[in-house]
Amino acid sequence: MRWPPWVAAWLAWACGACGAGRPAPLCASRGLCRAPLGPNASQPEPARCQRRRGAADLCAWPLSSESLLDPFPIDVIQANYVRNVRNCIFSIVYPTPFKSRVHLVAVSKEVLENILDLDISVKGTSDFLQFVSGGKVMLGSVPLAHRYGGHQFGTWAGQLGDGRAHLIGVYTNRHGERWELQLKGSGKTPYSRNGDGRAVLRSSVREFLCSEAMHYLGIPTSRAASLVVSDDDVWRDQFYNGNIKKERGAIVLRLAKSWFRIGSLEILAHSGELDLQRRLLDFIIQEHFPSIAMNDSNRYLEFFSTVVSETANLIALWMSVGFAHGVCNTDNFSLLSITIDYGPFGFMDSYDPNFVPNTSDDERRYKIGNQANVGLFNLSKLLQALKPLLDPRQRQLASQILEGYGERYYIRFTELFKTKLGLLGENEDDNYLIAFLLKLMEDTKADFTMTFRQLSEITEDQLKKLHIPEEFWALQDLGKHKSFSEWVTMYLMRLNRNKGDSDTKRRTRMTTVNPRYVLRNWMAESAVQKANLNDFSEVHLLQQILQHPFRRQQAAEKAGYSLRPPAWAKDLKVSCSS
Repeated sequence: MRWPPWVAAWLAWACGACGAGRPAPLCASRGLCRAPLGPNASQPEPARCQRRRGAADLCAWPLSSESLLDPFPIDVIQANYVRNVRNCIFSIVYPTPFKSRVHLVAVSKEVLENILDLDISVKGTSDFLQFVSGGKVMLGSVPLAHRYGGHQFGTWAGQLGDGRAHLIGVYTNRHGERWELQLKGSGKTPYSRNGDGRAVLRSSVREFLCSEAMHYLGIPTSRAASLVVSDDDVWRDQFYNGNIKKERGAIVLRLAKSWFRIGSLEILAHSGELDLQRRLLDFIIQEHFPSIAMNDSNRYLEFFSTVVSETANLIALWMSVGFAHGVCNTDNFSLLSITIDYGPFGFMDSYDPNFVPNTSDDERRYKIGNQANVGLFNLSKLLQALKPLLDPRQRQLASQILEGYGERYYIRFTELFKTKLGLLGENEDDNYLIAFLLKLMEDTKADFTMTFRQLSEITEDQLKKLHIPEEFWALQDLGKHKSFSEWVTMYLMRLNRNKGDSDTKRRTRMTTVNPRYVLRNWMAESAVQKANLNDFSEVHLLQQILQHPFRRQQAAEKAGYSLRPPAWAKDLKVSCSS
């Protein structure tokens, strides 16, 4: 019987090759239910390995890497050192456990219970802590680092890859959903370049909170299952000014339906590995684009059209909540059009099309007002990578599809902002009404989130009389503009054209799409500062509040999360250093 080539590496590790610094197999002596290693291996006993809701023991929880290992060639070099890798999609590489004690900071109950089919009580077990911190891996799971490239700040950067992340397995839950689990900050890989393979608590708190916050805002995103912190020293020059400081290492266990990104295809095209590129593309389509028939000769064209449309939708959604990703490189753009790789992101406070959350972005390439254009650039690089697999007619059609991106984005952007304003039906002046409001907000530096939220809460009578209560501080700022009354008149006239509507219905409708709370940078920074002192109370508070961003919450009001941002928030800086 011929075994897949990756089996030898797994057997060498599982049978005792756990050298110094390599994690031990979890549940090795307790009969973990796992996928069979070979085509003739017997299936686990159904009674022991039944997929059930609320598993409280990881040893009864099936996790496997087989679905990613079998379709592709694996990096033939199994030693873990930085190098140029070719002719593979993944390298087998194990997490590097922390040397010091590890503390579980937070978990997402919804992710554990509704995605991973685990009972929340599992978080109190030693096995769970070891698993989510890279101290142990599941028996039968083969940790992987993904090889990809990318255009960074507009320039081809060559090989990048998972430099501090380990894909530790694939889980299919009781709903039939397939999720890829990845540790971020879990040690060096062949793709670490000059990095140390670690992530610090500061950035890990931000990623954990924001990925979950985005989900509850209704934005397609990766998810975060857990956050752990160690006492390991990690040295960072946070603002690249020579001021190197000691921080603590942390790891986030994050999930996505797929971690493949535009750069996954770019690296193969740039390296001339077209057969492997075709295999990867077919795998992605078959696994994640069920509406595309695998026997369709135009399947790559259909794939590209879908990615173009969904990318336009994603960026429009970002804009609708005032979110700036911060590092929109092609290696950070998901082929499934979900938000991934949370780094120097930011939610706008005052509305400003030139808002740049990332202080490392000297040229302001990724300012919030340029995100749609950057999406077009990234999609053009995707098309460039796909062209070797397309015939001349398909290339021409693909270029036409790309040309339609701007219109798709504009239509979706307009739909979302009409909904934010409570507008029903169609009116030729709607685009002007939206643009007029955004111009007033820009001129007065009105708060983006609270302007729309307070428009959702104020009554039409109050607007008509231009009587803005003190609690509506963002609208008071907006009201200082000389054209505010003109816009209000236009807005009220447009609301009167809503068929079958009422002021109560409008306000109810608008409060379900305009959040009262978003993860502003000052809120995240406050939680980080406390976390650095081992006080994780604000991490937990924000996690709880951001699960219900559209609902007024007493704890959030007490914390000031809907008030005008504090003065010190204007001086906050975030960077690519993490």
